Amino acid sequence: MSIYEKIGRRIKELRERAGMSQDALAKNMNLPRPAISQIEMGSRKIATDELLKFSQIFHVPVDDLLNPGKEPEVSFQEEKAGKATKPQLRVSVPQKNLRKFKEVLLYILNKVGAKENIGETVVYKLLYFIDFDFYEKYEDQLVGATYIKNKYGPTPVEFAKIVEKMVKDGEIEKVKSEYFKLQQTKYLPRRKPNLANLTAAEIEVIDDVLNRLSDMNASQISAYSHGDVPWMSTKDGETIDYESVFYRTPPYSVRAYAEENG
Repeated sequence: MSIYEKIGRRIKELRERAGMSQDALAKNMNLPRPAISQIEMGSRKIATDELLKFSQIFHVPVDDLLNPGKEPEVSFQEEKAGKATKPQLRVSVPQKNLRKFKEVLLYILNKVGAKENIGETVVYKLLYFIDFDFYEKYEDQLVGATYIKNKYGPTPVEFAKIVEKMVKDGEIEKVKSEYFKLQQTKYLPRRKPNLANLTAAEIEVIDDVLNRLSDMNASQISAYSHGDVPWMSTKDGETIDYESVFYRTPPYSVRAYAEENG
């Protein structure tokens, strides 16, 4: 199998997972639909700028398109006592983390999901700042998702698998819309979050992130995430280390270090 056939198969897989037609992908790529069909069949070469555009649309590093099969495997496990080991390429989600992730996502969607700018990319970044702000402030996990460094900002590895389960269970609805003539993936809540699963401190951090960042569009919040030390200090395609949050600089830092030392 040629490299173009491998890339084409990967693009088709990502397109179908996103629930996107070839026509819709062609429109986002500014290409004729037959070109997408040829790319997916591996019969058309792909230019560098096209690879970058595919990477942006599907929220994956270019390396993921060039080297298919490297995507982390995500599975759910029964809740066990003890601290989970640091996830790498194989990500196992404990039930307690799954519940937390679902309630935080539902909280976000119920509060700001109806805004026109809140598509999948913005949700990715809101989750990242919620997780990393909470860790910096309390040295503890909130959702504790695994984020990889994507060219367009931090991407939560577990998101697609958990959302797929939530759609199947009728907790959220996945819809397609247009935002400034570009196709956008949105998620609408089908139930309210169970606030019993969120502490007052967690809600405070979530609300603070939503108040500061939920009016940004995908390009703005992606660019903003690029200025955060955890993202800057990580190599492309690698997992972002939560501990790097303690090296943040203003305006990203949310912890009053001077007061602690005074």
